[in-house]
Amino acid sequence: MIQGFKDFISRGNVIDLAVAVVIGAAFGAIVTAAVDNLVNPLIGAFVPSGDLATWTIEIPGLFATAQLGIGAIISAIINFLAVAAVVYFALVLPMNKLNERRQAKLGVAEEAPAAPTQEELLAEIRDLLASQSAK
Repeated sequence: MIQGFKDFISRGNVIDLAVAVVIGAAFGAIVTAAVDNLVNPLIGAFVPSGDLATWTIEIPGLFATAQLGIGAIISAIINFLAVAAVVYFALVLPMNKLNERRQAKLGVAEEAPAAPTQEELLAEIRDLLASQSAK
């Protein structure tokens, strides 16, 4: 059991994943700070409270009013979209381009053969039926 755990930990994938999580957390903190200190104040200039994170909508109830923190939800959505956009444009897109160049350099063409059209399939079925009825 201990040997299995040692094998699991010593694999390169686990170390790579751990590094990615740590760097992702640090990068997330940078993007969160940018959104909280740049984007949210700009949007906050257009909401009644003046601060997006503290913007609430009050809904009257029977005994008390409920305050929905709509600003915090919008702030979290903006934060998520900012992180996703930076990850896509800084990591995913360049890696895809690098893989395309690498495959082109190796001469690996991943062109799938063209699928037969509906008419071609029907013609094949007709020909098979004709050959079976002729026997």
